Order: sequence, then C-alpha cells, then structure tokens
Amino acid sequence: MPAIVLDAGGGMDSSEWSKVAPDLAARTGSEVIAYDRAGEGKSDESPGPWRADNAAADLAAGLTQLGVTKNVVLVSHSLAGEVAFSFARSHPDRVAGAVLVDANLPQFFTPSETAKLVALNEKQVEDLKKAPSTRQTRQLLAQADGYGPVHAAYHQLTWPSGIPAAVIVSAETPFPTPEDAQLWRQAQQDFAHVAPNRTLVTAEHSSHDIPLDRPDVVVTAVENLLKQVR
Repeated sequence: MPAIVLDAGGGMDSSEWSKVAPDLAARTGSEVIAYDRAGEGKSDESPGPWRADNAAADLAAGLTQLGVTKNVVLVSHSLAGEVAFSFARSHPDRVAGAVLVDANLPQFFTPSETAKLVALNEKQVEDLKKAPSTRQTRQLLAQADGYGPVHAAYHQLTWPSGIPAAVIVSAETPFPTPEDAQLWRQAQQDFAHVAPNRTLVTAEHSSHDIPLDRPDVVVTAVENLLKQVR
C-alpha cells in the first residue's frame, strides 16, 4: 500500500491539508503523511536561500526516519511542485506516482516569464528587507534569493518518464492577469500531455488554494492514481 505524502504550498504548512487528509486516510486505507517544510509551521528555520533540492533532501531524510523508503505518492501544491520534481529525480525508486496540485511546473518558467516575475518581485523584496525580521519575512526572502537563475535552471528539468503523474489546475490560477493565467494553464496542459501516464483535471470553482476550496478533487485524483500504480 503506497504512503501518501502531502506537501503544502509556499508560506503554508501541513494545516493546508486539514480537509484532505482525513478523507484520504478513510477512503484509501493508506498511511497519510503531512509535514511542515523547514521554516514553515512548527519546523525549524533553515539558514540561507531556499532551494528545492534541500527541501527534497529533508523530505527524504524524514521519510527514512519513518521507515517509508519506497512506494510513495507525492501530493504537492504550488511551490511544493518544485520539491516533488527534485525528489522524483533524485529518488525515482521511492516514488510510485504524484498528484501535482496547481503546482509550479518547469514549462511555466520561460525566460520571459521568469524575468517578468523577478521584476514584479523587486519592490516586494526591497520592502521585505526594510521590514522587521520575522519568521515569515525571512522565509519569503529566502525563496526570492536567486529566483531568476534558479527558475532558469528549473525550466530545463524533465519529470522521470516512468513515474505517473496527475495534474490538477485551478479554475482561477494564481495570477490575476489573463496572459499569465493562460501561460499557467498551458504549462499544466503541456506537462500532462508529454506522456500517456499523466492526466489533467480542472478544479472548477476553485482559487489557487485547491486543497481548501476543492478537497474532493484532490482526494479523487489520489484515488485514481492509486488505482493506476497498485
């Protein structure tokens, strides 16, 4: 029986899955693991820039401590999509499949889009540097550090072809502007259509916070993926 690992979006913690985890456990009979990444929730902060590879290494170590060394299904929201990519590429033997919930996917981070995001974030970063140092501001600055080069490299990554993946895209997307929203939707479609072991579903009537707005869509996607990988 696969273990289901729930990984929250940026700035969120394991409570994001409060509407998903109980249903998943009841309906699948699988072990369901929700955790807080370093710097989020009840986890300690980690010094230096935030990097998905470091977060994936932390996750691998934590799962090893729990005795979960294979047959993992990753359920990853937003920023955690980058962690899922790193984990799946570093430990393909441990991953049975993934549900990518309105996740950051490499296809979205084109050179022009990444440059645009860096420019848009410049003022926020400067404001954060002037603000009182809090756990939240430190985490946001860590994620912004090196954003351009990090996502230029991320844009080149591919998902391991042997690992099935279900993609859920929100109805609203994380972006208010039509061009960015369309690029986000297109990136989700492009990723899903690369291989026959990938699926795509839209969470209707949902903001970017799909685990809170449409937990039923997440649970159904995990159930369908489990049927595929068992």
